[in-house]
Amino acid sequence: MPERPQALFAMTAQNMPHVFPPDVLAELREYVEIDPTLVAHDLADPRVRETLARTEVLVTGWGCPRLDAAALDAAPKLRAVLHAAGSVKGFTTPEVWRRGIVVSSAAAANALPVAEYTLAMILLAGKDVFGFRDQLRTRRTFPYGDIVPGVGNYGRRVGIVGASRIGRRLIELLRPHDLRPSLADPYVDAAEAARLGVPLLGLDELLRTSDIVTVHAPQTAETRHLIGARELALMPTGSVLVNTARGALLDHDALVAELRAGRLSAVLDVTDPEPLPVDSPLFDLPNAFITPHLAGSQGNEVARLGRTVAEEAGRLLSGGELRYAVDEAALDRAA
Repeated sequence: MPERPQALFAMTAQNMPHVFPPDVLAELREYVEIDPTLVAHDLADPRVRETLARTEVLVTGWGCPRLDAAALDAAPKLRAVLHAAGSVKGFTTPEVWRRGIVVSSAAAANALPVAEYTLAMILLAGKDVFGFRDQLRTRRTFPYGDIVPGVGNYGRRVGIVGASRIGRRLIELLRPHDLRPSLADPYVDAAEAARLGVPLLGLDELLRTSDIVTVHAPQTAETRHLIGARELALMPTGSVLVNTARGALLDHDALVAELRAGRLSAVLDVTDPEPLPVDSPLFDLPNAFITPHLAGSQGNEVARLGRTVAEEAGRLLSGGELRYAVDEAALDRAA
C-alpha cells in the first residue's frame, strides 16, 4: 500500500468524535495519517499551522474555516478536501479549484435521512395523523370502527419540487407505495424524468394536481420564495406542503396566511428565519407541524458521513476516482 498522506481534521471539535466514532476513525486511519486530538477550527493556530504545512488531505465538516488564499498558502501540499457533511459552498472559495485541489462531499449520504424523514411525513400526512392526534387529545374520544373519509395513501398524489440528491432518493423510496409521484425541475428533461420513473410537470401544474407537495430544490438567488402567495393559491384545499430544503424557498408570510385560513397544512423542518422567533405564529397554528432541522443526519446517522469520507480516502490513496467529487461548475445550482 502506498505511504499514507498527512491529513488534518478541520471542523467543530465536539462534532468530530460523533462523525468519526472509533470504528470509523480506525477505517480512516488505514488510509491517512491523522491526529484525532488535533481538530482545526482556526487555521491560524500555531499548532495547526505546523501540521497544515505538511497536510495533503483536509478532512472537513460542520464548522470548517473558510479556505481562502491565505489559508491555502499555509497548506502548500494540500491536494484534497474530503467533506464529512453536505454543502461545501460555505467554506470553499474559487481559489480551491484554481489550485487544482479536488473536493469531495458526503452530501449523498446526508440525503438519505432527509429522504427517509420526508417519506415518513408524506405517509403520516396522508393519514392526517397530526390533525387526528390533536382531535383525540382534545375530545378524548373517536368514532372507532367508522371509515374516515378524505384520508389514506392509496393513490395519493405527491409532487416533488427538485430532482436533487434528496428528491431522487425520495423517488426511490416512494416506489413500493401506492402513491402517484410527479416531478417539477427546470433542469430535468422528459427523458431523464422517464428514467426516474415519474411524470415531469411544470411547477404550476404540479402544485395544482398534488395532494402533498414536498420541496427539495437548492437555495439560490432564483429559488428564493419559489413558493409564494401565487403558488400557494394553486394548491388544492386540504393539501399539505412539506419543506426539508431551505426555509427561504417559501414565503412564510404567505404560508401563514394560508394556514390561518385553514386551507392548507404544512410540515416544516426548515424555516426562515432559523430558528423561528419565539412569537412566530407557526408554533401555535394547529395545521403547522414544525421540527428543529432534524431531517438531516443526526445522532448515529452522522457516522455514515464519516464512513463516506473514509471510503473516499481509500479511493484517493489507491489513485482511484473519487465517487463524490464536487463539480465547481454545478455549485451555483446545488444545495
